[in-house]
Amino acid sequence: MSLNFVIPPLSSTLSLALQAKIDQKTKPLGALGKLESLALHIGLIQNSLTPSLNKPCILVFAGDHGIVEAGVSAYPQTVTAQMVANFLAGGAAISVFARQHDIELLIVDGGVNADLGSHPKLIDAKIGKGTQNFLTHSAMTDEECSKALQVGVDLVLRQYESGCNCIGFGEMGIGNTSSAAVLMHRLTGLSLVRCVGRGAGLNDVQLQQKEIVLQRALIHHKGATEPLDVLATFGGFEVAMMVGAYLKAAELGMLILVDGFIASTALLVANKLYPHVLDYCIFSHVSSEQGHQVLLHHFNAKPLLNMELRLGEGSGIALAYPLLQSAVLFLNEMATFDEAGVDH
Repeated sequence: MSLNFVIPPLSSTLSLALQAKIDQKTKPLGALGKLESLALHIGLIQNSLTPSLNKPCILVFAGDHGIVEAGVSAYPQTVTAQMVANFLAGGAAISVFARQHDIELLIVDGGVNADLGSHPKLIDAKIGKGTQNFLTHSAMTDEECSKALQVGVDLVLRQYESGCNCIGFGEMGIGNTSSAAVLMHRLTGLSLVRCVGRGAGLNDVQLQQKEIVLQRALIHHKGATEPLDVLATFGGFEVAMMVGAYLKAAELGMLILVDGFIASTALLVANKLYPHVLDYCIFSHVSSEQGHQVLLHHFNAKPLLNMELRLGEGSGIALAYPLLQSAVLFLNEMATFDEAGVDH
């Protein structure tokens, strides 16, 4: 597998001008705290003194994982398809939050182990009905992994061409915290124990079983070390699609909002391939999943929220989005000292 993207580092040309614009607003220097650094970051991503958020969108990628057969999840695999139906019916958390903030929500069937039918908000991009069990086989073939990456690329390009410049990626897939934990361990070198968490609610005995299963899988696939090989071996269709999506969004200069543990692990793969992808990312929150906290530290990331979420779906993105709106609005609409006739 080979990828060909052009993702440059952000230009610092506008940095001084953006900071001067922020400092001229009617407030003490630095008084808006982290909102000021957020406005600066958005301006740099868009290379503009007057950034805007146009047609924000969240793509939720759904896929099933063969590793569930090994007893690593507290929920049966059927929940993936049931939750996709809930997304489409408007009843899930992400459905409610996206509706609240007028964010377009699209659900992508990347590899759910069910026939989902058709729906205006459902994109059929199914690679297969779930991945293989990576305890004994590679989760994906190289061809399947390449197809999944390309799906992510194509869907982001479609949103960009429709006028979207602010995008985020959610996921749904029973068993995908196991996939994420192994990807994180293999690509960072951090101990597996630090990467594995309780997922959707494992008890102590189940958590120990999960660690044993994942350790066995790592031994079985000890030869997979390069990012794309690691992704094909341990990833999910939805994870690979997010990797392609991150890379294309960064190449297009879009503002990328990052969700929780699974989404951040997909970003880790993208970052190993193209380091500057992180420049275009804003981390929405830190979840209560242990591995996410460790991974954010690895990225040296500063998440906007700490709401103790552990839901996925892109829920943290939707909750953090109003902060981006506030950052852009104060930068563009708040009066300067001279405009307001205020001494400083």
